[in-house]
Amino acid sequence: MTNEWNEFKAYTEKPVYASTGKRDTAYLGRFTFVTLTAFEGLGRILTIIARGYLFHDKDGNLLPGNPYDRIDYARNALCSWCSIPDQTKKVPDKNPGPAVDFENLALYFPELVNEKGEGWLCRHVHGIIRFARKNPTLVSESVIKNCDVLAEKFNREWKKKVRQLQVPIFALNTKGAWVLRFDDILADALELGALRNTEIAFKPEELQQFKAATPKGISDDVIPTLIAYYRANKVDKSDWVVLPVSNFDAYFGTTSFSKKWLNQIPEDIMKRQKQSFGVCRYKVYQNRAGG
Repeated sequence: MTNEWNEFKAYTEKPVYASTGKRDTAYLGRFTFVTLTAFEGLGRILTIIARGYLFHDKDGNLLPGNPYDRIDYARNALCSWCSIPDQTKKVPDKNPGPAVDFENLALYFPELVNEKGEGWLCRHVHGIIRFARKNPTLVSESVIKNCDVLAEKFNREWKKKVRQLQVPIFALNTKGAWVLRFDDILADALELGALRNTEIAFKPEELQQFKAATPKGISDDVIPTLIAYYRANKVDKSDWVVLPVSNFDAYFGTTSFSKKWLNQIPEDIMKRQKQSFGVCRYKVYQNRAGG
């Protein structure tokens, strides 16, 4: 989670659909079914993508010039990634609303959308569904059920979400209030700046301390990862850091992180506020976390 360039690649490169058994959900990539059905964690994903196209070339090198001059380019990248084919565009509509099919951008962002208007996320979702149905012995029953839900509802719900993402900041329509929008994502991306790879090194005695504090049943890398993320993202003005819980679920490859592990981490190491929409705030007590 501290290597944001790797995270960007996970959202933009061609996925690999494979599994070694029912507990292996690597075919989901950096996603969970909660993200794909309820869109929790989508804000961070889109912000990472926007930052990649605002500040970096295809190899991860920093681009010269003013990133503000690339806002339209980054917005088109987001549209491409979110694109989904829309048959209704062939039928005249008096109130069509924002477009959801961006096949016209395939020439500029072939890695994000194809000439059929199938964006990266759309293709990934249907790739997951195909993999699960072709390999029932490699996925759990809950995965099959979730894929059935995706097959039935994803296209319809995603079209709604893509239109919502394009609501202008100053829209008078109350449906545009308190929603995630491309304008907000681009503003956050400009403020956060280039993607970072922040290496946080721990002393052997710190790692031993983390391991001793880790409750039974929790992976030994959970507490070090949370502390590393905290140190990489803490600012001087506050002791609190936003924890993208849904994205950490995807990083660890299991919703056990949000549903079980977080609640078991000792409060004298980490304090966490109430979670909402897949995020919360947390702070680490440095005297127990080796800081």
